[in-house]
Amino acid sequence: MAAMAEENEDVDLTQEQTEKLLHFQDLTGIEDIDRCKDILREHNWDIEIAVQDTFNKREGAPNVFNQPEAVNNEPREPSMNLQPTDQRVFTVARPPPQGIYQWLYHVIIFPFRFVYSTLLDLVRFTIRLIRPDPRRNVTDPLGDVTRFINSYEETLGTTHPTFYQGSYSQALNDAKRELRFLCVYLHGDDHQDTGDFCRNTLGNQDLIDFINTRMLFWACNTNSPEGFRVSRALKENTYPFLALIVLRQNKMTVVARIEGPIGPGELIEKLERILQDNEASLIAARAEREERDFTQTLRREQDAAYLESLKADQEKERKRREEQDKIDQEKQRLVDEENKRKEMIQERERMKEELKIEIPEEPAVDDPDVVRIVLKLPHGSRIERRFLKNQSLKFLYYFAFCHEDCPDDFHVVTNFPRRTVPCEPSKNGPDPPSFEEAGLGKNEMLFVQDNEA
Repeated sequence: MAAMAEENEDVDLTQEQTEKLLHFQDLTGIEDIDRCKDILREHNWDIEIAVQDTFNKREGAPNVFNQPEAVNNEPREPSMNLQPTDQRVFTVARPPPQGIYQWLYHVIIFPFRFVYSTLLDLVRFTIRLIRPDPRRNVTDPLGDVTRFINSYEETLGTTHPTFYQGSYSQALNDAKRELRFLCVYLHGDDHQDTGDFCRNTLGNQDLIDFINTRMLFWACNTNSPEGFRVSRALKENTYPFLALIVLRQNKMTVVARIEGPIGPGELIEKLERILQDNEASLIAARAEREERDFTQTLRREQDAAYLESLKADQEKERKRREEQDKIDQEKQRLVDEENKRKEMIQERERMKEELKIEIPEEPAVDDPDVVRIVLKLPHGSRIERRFLKNQSLKFLYYFAFCHEDCPDDFHVVTNFPRRTVPCEPSKNGPDPPSFEEAGLGKNEMLFVQDNEA
């Protein structure tokens, strides 16, 4: 179904649209035919503007074609200087009739033209007395411009400079942003010279090429609210009317006004002269903008370098704190271990004092149940004590544990056969066997072995 819809869409293209589509594809080099169609539809099949916008997008320049926006989104006009002291004003008078026939035609037509224009002015004046001039209320500036362009092309053809498709405010802002000249054309429908000027002057290919490559071109009908608003601001005296505007001293300045039925060659000559006279202001503006951009770029780079340096310093400080924390933690660990060791020593000494109290008194030498035990310590010294054979071996352990030369962790073994004497109390065996139960005789040599050796 999608393929059938696409085929039907291609069939709906007119011969003229198909030719524009192929021509647009050749000019832009875009191989995707669907993308070419979409671009042309977005620009209402105006191939000149579509091509220009396509190249502008590739170069990062603003679009010439602006889609309509809400009136509330209309951009604010930049600061204007409508009448500078060095403004150039060119007024071109109508050429006088040449020959007897032209004079005769002029004499015959003049009364009718005078009556017609007088009656038309009276009718307009009467209407304005009855109700306010609707042109004073600008509600759709973009619509006014679009309608003028459509009407112009329907009446006078499509051979003309590329019209800026946007409001007057947008054109001013774009010209200021792009540092370009802006040519404003006010179209008077009722003026006798308008038709010839549009066909012979604005339709001249040399003039079209000159304007399209050197400036933005905005036009509107003074019978529309947007055109009337601009007409009141520029205060033209007659038609056709052209104004050349450029950024100068940070204001959009009307540097020249051209009024009257001027020819294409003379218009190109005057525009060229005006551009040359005012190019210095654009060069200064570009230099100022470049310097400002350079300063902003330098400031951004300095800020980035400062942030990078600050980040590096913060990283160094973080690492230093981490190293210091490790040192402090190690010191604290050593202190804790030392405190723990001291606590263990204190606890051991306390236990020894308690265990000494539990050890029974040493029996007499001649007691018939006496058992004599000699303990050989790990470092070679010997200690001796007597116990009763029916006493628990734990007292032997207590005796050895409480001796200052005995290791803290030890076990007691016999010499031969070698075996461990179960004398240490534990949870499973809190009361070890007696000396007699362990098979120890009256005189025994036992060995104390250090468990940590």
